Formats: sequence, structure tokens, C-alpha cells
Amino acid sequence: MRLIALIGLALAAVAVLLALSAGLGYRWQIWTLATAFGVLRWAAYTGLAAGAVSVLAATLAARRRSGRVITLALAALLTGAAVAAVPYSHLRIARSVPPIHDITTDTHEPPRFVAVAPLRANAPNPADYAGEAVAAKQREAYPDIAPLRLAVPSDKAFDDALAAATSLGWEIVASVPAEGRIEATDRTFFFGFKDDVVVRIRADDGMSRIDVRSVSRVGRSDVGTNARRIRRFFDALKKMGYVNR
Repeated sequence: MRLIALIGLALAAVAVLLALSAGLGYRWQIWTLATAFGVLRWAAYTGLAAGAVSVLAATLAARRRSGRVITLALAALLTGAAVAAVPYSHLRIARSVPPIHDITTDTHEPPRFVAVAPLRANAPNPADYAGEAVAAKQREAYPDIAPLRLAVPSDKAFDDALAAATSLGWEIVASVPAEGRIEATDRTFFFGFKDDVVVRIRADDGMSRIDVRSVSRVGRSDVGTNARRIRRFFDALKKMGYVNR
């Protein structure tokens, strides 16, 4: 009974190590993205196995009223379930959003990459906007992604946009006040995917209009990451006292 609980705990520990190595291995370029996804899949399988073994251990321990074994089994069960939930959560989100990876607040005239363009030379996803086919899917999935208008001059809006981008940890690639253009690179938390962002600030009837475009370098679907990035950027600006108008 105790041995079964320890086996479940060991499987849970292996699941955690596999999950961590999936992301770190890709970040450190030890293996390809396909291999990383494979390792993550096996982490989920191992987590499920840990859960099954732990349920058996807990059931046997409950009959004998062994509190320590139950505690071990529950710890393994929760850990295994948490690991298995990660890929399941990503899969669920991926199925709820369209398979696109280029999100912009202006689908008619998307901000263009200039300084970032050479950095994407070998990226599987091009920097050119795909047009209405992508725009239609974006409007259906993310109707809230729209320009932000600020009641301040464009030079003030530029400074605050740069401050907001910096506060989010973006790596600033270019900052051109004369053109109202900010380009940056951001990385996702787990796999460390590099996504590129361009912010465009223009004067608009005494106010300022801010447009943003966020594009993944790899992957057909971004699982909603680029839309969330734009929302976070606008939220950072709104915390400075601005509101959308």
C-alpha cells in the first residue's frame, strides 16, 4: 500500500521533470518543437498514470485508515493532475480560437515591421500580413481588438506607449518618435516562443490613435497569445489614467 503510494509519487515527479524539460529543452535549443511537444505529451501520460496509481493507493489506505499513505497518494494525485492539465488546457484553448498567429488592431492598414523584419528572415511565419482571410477570422474571434485613442498629443502618447512596452518586459528593437513607431520582441513563458510587436502612434483630431500588431515567428496557431498581449499592452496604458474613446 505504501509502496503503491510511493510509486505514484515517483511517477508524478517524473511527470513534472518531463514537463519542465519540454519547455527548457526547446528554449535551450536542445531539441526541436516537435520533440518538445512529444515530451510534453509523455509528461501528460505520466501524470495520468501517477493519478491512477495514487487513486488505487488512496483507496487501499482509506480501508486501513492510514493517514500518511493517503496524504502521499493525494500529493501524487494532485501533482499528476496538474501536469496533465497543462497540455489539456492548451488544447482546449487552441480549439476555441482560429488557427491564426497575426493579430492587429488595424486589419485594413496593419502596422509594418521595419527593424524587426531582418530578425524574422529565417522564421517560418512571414512578416507580411495575409489580408482579409486572416482579418475575418480575427474579427470573429477577437471583436474587442481595436485601436486605442488617447486624449493626449502624439508625442506624449509615444512616450507612454514606450514606457508601457518596457514595463511588460518587451525587448525594444526600435523606437522612432518621428515615425511614431515602436518595435519589440516578446517571449512566451513556457516554451519561450519569440513573438514580434510593432506599435504605431498617429495624431487623430487632436488626440492620438495607437495601433498594435503582434505576430508569432513559429506556429500556425498562437492559442490566443497575441490577442492577450495586445490587451495587456492597452491595460498598461489605461493604468496611466487613460480610457478608450
